[in-house]
Amino acid sequence: MLLQLLEMEEILLDQTKLPKHVAVIMDGNGRWAKNQGLMRVRGHEKGTKAVSQTVKTCAKLGIKYLTLYAFSTENWKRPKLEVDTLMRILVSSLRKELPTLRENGIRLKAVGSLHQLPDKAQKELAEVVELTKDNDKMNLVLALSYGSREELTNAVKLIAKDVVRGDLEVEQIEESTIENYLFTKDMPDVDLLIRTSGEHRISNFLLWQIAYAELYFTNTLWPDFRKKDLMMALKNYQDRERRFGKTSEQL
Repeated sequence: MLLQLLEMEEILLDQTKLPKHVAVIMDGNGRWAKNQGLMRVRGHEKGTKAVSQTVKTCAKLGIKYLTLYAFSTENWKRPKLEVDTLMRILVSSLRKELPTLRENGIRLKAVGSLHQLPDKAQKELAEVVELTKDNDKMNLVLALSYGSREELTNAVKLIAKDVVRGDLEVEQIEESTIENYLFTKDMPDVDLLIRTSGEHRISNFLLWQIAYAELYFTNTLWPDFRKKDLMMALKNYQDRERRFGKTSEQL
């Protein structure tokens, strides 16, 4: 069995059992800032370090897809200062991390109602997506202005339009048909979903795509999430038996 020891972390992983797609709900920035006696926005700024380290580690391990819940449709309801700061951090982080994406062969993608983002953020995002489109080591997917219920509602509308136009028969609609109308089409289902900060909710994130995902919750606040925390989540994932409806004896 092929095992990998990542730097000084005393956590052994079986490279043959790594998840293909890891998704992360990056929660706890505001609480981290509050604990430090700082404004909430400082927590979001501090959280960028955890993003960078998580992305680099996943690329080094050979994980093919990493999806980060960066901004939900519900987040638009937050105070304007916080929303504006999040958009500023998005733009500055994209610029700053472009060399890292190139060096590590990481392709950037984005899912969600991207048209709702400020023009500057849309422009910067489109540029980095274009500049990294030929990278093939890992796909970094940012869920921006994303909500799974909105995604599913949009898919239903698109399917209905195609049925009305005669481009699709009702009898032809299968699970794979629905998947082709989602923001995440051409992406594999999530294998491991990680949520930080101690909350045990999905928060309207990839509801279709996590149907058989392994869920991992940690009390660590996102700005404190480090390589060892990711390794612990991956080790926990590898210690589980994924049956997909079958019995242990059938595996």
